[in-house]
Amino acid sequence: MLTLQDIQDAAARLQGQVLDTPCVESRTLSQIVGAQVFLKFENLQFTSSFKERGACNKLAQLTPEERAHGVVAMSAGNHAQGVAYHAQRLGLRAVIVMPRFTPGVKVERTRGFGAEIVLHGDTLEEARAHAYQLAEQQQLTFVHPYDDEAIAAGQGTIALEMLQEQPDLDALVVAIGGGGLLAGIATAARALKPGLDIVGVQAARFPSMVNAIQGTQHPQGTSTIAEGIAVGQPGEITREIISRLVDDLLLVQEGDIEQAVLMLLEIEKTLVEGAGAAGLAALLRYPERFRGKKVGLVLSGGNIDPLLLAAIIERGMVRSGRLARIMVSARDIPGVLARITSIVAEAGANIEEVHHQRAFTMLAAQNVEIELVLQTRGKPHIQQVLDELRAAHMEAELR
Repeated sequence: MLTLQDIQDAAARLQGQVLDTPCVESRTLSQIVGAQVFLKFENLQFTSSFKERGACNKLAQLTPEERAHGVVAMSAGNHAQGVAYHAQRLGLRAVIVMPRFTPGVKVERTRGFGAEIVLHGDTLEEARAHAYQLAEQQQLTFVHPYDDEAIAAGQGTIALEMLQEQPDLDALVVAIGGGGLLAGIATAARALKPGLDIVGVQAARFPSMVNAIQGTQHPQGTSTIAEGIAVGQPGEITREIISRLVDDLLLVQEGDIEQAVLMLLEIEKTLVEGAGAAGLAALLRYPERFRGKKVGLVLSGGNIDPLLLAAIIERGMVRSGRLARIMVSARDIPGVLARITSIVAEAGANIEEVHHQRAFTMLAAQNVEIELVLQTRGKPHIQQVLDELRAAHMEAELR
């Protein structure tokens, strides 16, 4: 059974091997959600993820014989980089099995840490089965991403650091994929501060741990922006610990996670991947659950695809009204487009796109539809632009 002593021993092994990341209050986020919010910046680790804590703790405990043969892991993301990096540091052979769909940038980043990359299978299950096969054939030690007490103990060192720096926390809110992070944190936190409110968060599209523990039957999706916690089968070791020590499990929607990623980028000037923003997403979706409490959040990782980040930023601007699409209908006469753009400019909005449409419309033949994508200051500003266009005898509506 995983104990506080295991986690304290892990902390001693990790001393000087991983970063003791800051845990500081975000005053702005605290004002927004109505709770005192403390952020643990695990996205500042060398591989931009907490995963290297568990990997380092596991590798540091290998026997001389195991060290001589090396290790194998299956991962398409942060676990792969954590194992590869610390294996390189410790002079160990590391084989990382990745599914064939793994983005090239992640493959090359992992290879850059000296690991041997094997691309195998079209699913995570196929890649995992191949990793176990390699472990048996080549006498490699399999390093599981979450269902291993040594891995969970390494992740649990986060709780030791958080409670040392902020001992009066009332609650910890932690993302769940396979459960290694939450199992380790819950073990340490419950032993150090028994009355602490410990809450796990899963993406609604991958509710495997919630279903397993609460007996629910939430359907599983096929994708989520929180890919780091997109785990279809929770760990057995981690499930037992979480069911025993964790107070509550919450589900968050894709929009909540997107909003949290964008808020951390804008307010804290820190880049966090979807899984790392799940804790803040829970505070945004369930503010009454945490109101008035001192809440610790783990920003578990910062490895996010730039194109996905660009999409999140753009969609967030639409939700907040800073990017708007409006449709203007007007008489098709010379100068009408210039007049429309002039009105928009005088209202202080910036035009990002213009689409001038004559044929594909149900308007009278003498009229034209003009679609504008505008950069604005927010929803009241959009309304101002619409009002000024209508005052000029044009039909204008938000699309």
